[in-house]
Amino acid sequence: MEEPHRIELARHRASPALDGVVAGMVGLSERATGAVRRRQPAGTVVPLVLSFGDALAIDALADGVGAGREYRSFAAGLSTGCADTRFARGQDCVQVYLTPLGVRRIMGVPGREVARAVLHAGDVVTELGDTLSDRLHAATGWEERFEVVESLLLRRAAAQGEPPSWLTWMWDQIRLSGGRARIADLVTATGWSHGHVARTFREEIGLTPKEVAGVVRFERAAADLGVLPQAEIAVRHGYADQSHLARDVRRYAGETPGELVAARRPTPSTALGGF
Repeated sequence: MEEPHRIELARHRASPALDGVVAGMVGLSERATGAVRRRQPAGTVVPLVLSFGDALAIDALADGVGAGREYRSFAAGLSTGCADTRFARGQDCVQVYLTPLGVRRIMGVPGREVARAVLHAGDVVTELGDTLSDRLHAATGWEERFEVVESLLLRRAAAQGEPPSWLTWMWDQIRLSGGRARIADLVTATGWSHGHVARTFREEIGLTPKEVAGVVRFERAAADLGVLPQAEIAVRHGYADQSHLARDVRRYAGETPGELVAARRPTPSTALGGF
């Protein structure tokens, strides 16, 4: 008799020293009797997947490069489209969800170099490569794995400088407003020129302010799908009407609102469980 599909999930609350850098961290062990395919919508965190098991295939990317390959440890930068993934029978990894401003602090490169791409983690940071995978595989359990990963994250974050305060403020305003803040007003409030803000934001975050705001709004609206009527969701999140909402869901998730709800796929939010 075949073993049923099994998922083991362990959550870890990151050190306060990583606030604003790491949104959360989970350990994942999954087993299935055959290939598992998933479509991951666009989101506002950058998954840093540190594998100690089999590879994960990235079959397609709606907005980015790196598809058609298999990865063990990898980072998936911010984008405005979905990703289709697949693994054969199992996966074992620690998933670190970096904030957009946490990319440089941990990976040592600006968000622009990671955005719209899936990259082998070890190609960007040698410490995130095979040696780390071996340590995670040899660990006796999730607690030890989290300790290994967190010590590395703390060391790397401490070695990088803080982003400009206005950039942190601007990202927070976009996030806290659910993507509905007026970008022109935010730019004016920084006290810097539009050109300087636009260049710096895109360099560090990886997307333009307008693009990021769109992803934030979609992510908030998607969380309400299946909970509230779509017409109410459209009003709540500032869409012109229900058709506008449906177009945005198609753009960022690659499917209709009904298909997205029916799929019931895990997301960073559900994985973190309110952490």
